[in-house]
Amino acid sequence: MSAAARWGDLGPRLASGVAMAAVGLGAIWAGGPVFAALVVLLSGLLMWEAARLFGATDAWRAGVVGAAAVALGLWLPGIFVLPLLAAAVLVAAGSIARARGPFAALALWALTGAWVMGVLRAEAGLIWVLWLVAIVVVSDVAGYFAGRMLGGPKFWPRISPKKTWSGTVAGWIGAAIVGALLAGPTGAGALLVPLSVLVGFAGQMGDIAESAAKRMQGVKDSSNLIPGHGGVLDRFDAMLGAALMAGLLRALGVLPGVA
Repeated sequence: MSAAARWGDLGPRLASGVAMAAVGLGAIWAGGPVFAALVVLLSGLLMWEAARLFGATDAWRAGVVGAAAVALGLWLPGIFVLPLLAAAVLVAAGSIARARGPFAALALWALTGAWVMGVLRAEAGLIWVLWLVAIVVVSDVAGYFAGRMLGGPKFWPRISPKKTWSGTVAGWIGAAIVGALLAGPTGAGALLVPLSVLVGFAGQMGDIAESAAKRMQGVKDSSNLIPGHGGVLDRFDAMLGAALMAGLLRALGVLPGVA
């Protein structure tokens, strides 16, 4: 592979990444209604893309329903949220002609992951959202450069032809470093290192899951909303997977120091 082909998408990826980081970090820092609004907007875009990916006749309605469900979910007790999100997905699935099951799985995963991010900021605090974001970003960057520079055997070639074992392992190492650096500030101690690797791996599996959905539908990107990154599902697939794992660990009481 030539250098131009290997690094050709770096410029657009970097520019879009900086813009998203500025908006995202600003909202994370502000918290409260600002971050909640960003999560709701993201939920709507994720649902719109998922419905569009599976050929919905009115994908925009699915986006509105998804955003409304997550907005309401952020104010409801947790026990009511999953049924609410599932109901929103079922409503959206009504406009899907084929593969409603895979669509429902993708949409429910996306909405739940977005909801977890909102709850984590509101209830656990700033440091834990920064931990989650740092794991995903560092894992992604480490995996990107290691995969492009080292290459080697593919991790799951049938689903994600570009993902290599070298990039995958580099992502685990990056996640471990994040865990080590934040073990003190979070109050979680050394246990945060292996938990961070687990969350990083869940993020990678989120990437794989979204790649499988796109391969099923025969498309390269979920949309073209973000230059160099494709769509919001393409950019936030790892974040959604990592958020779900973090939410599960929190629910199980495994993350020490989390409210």
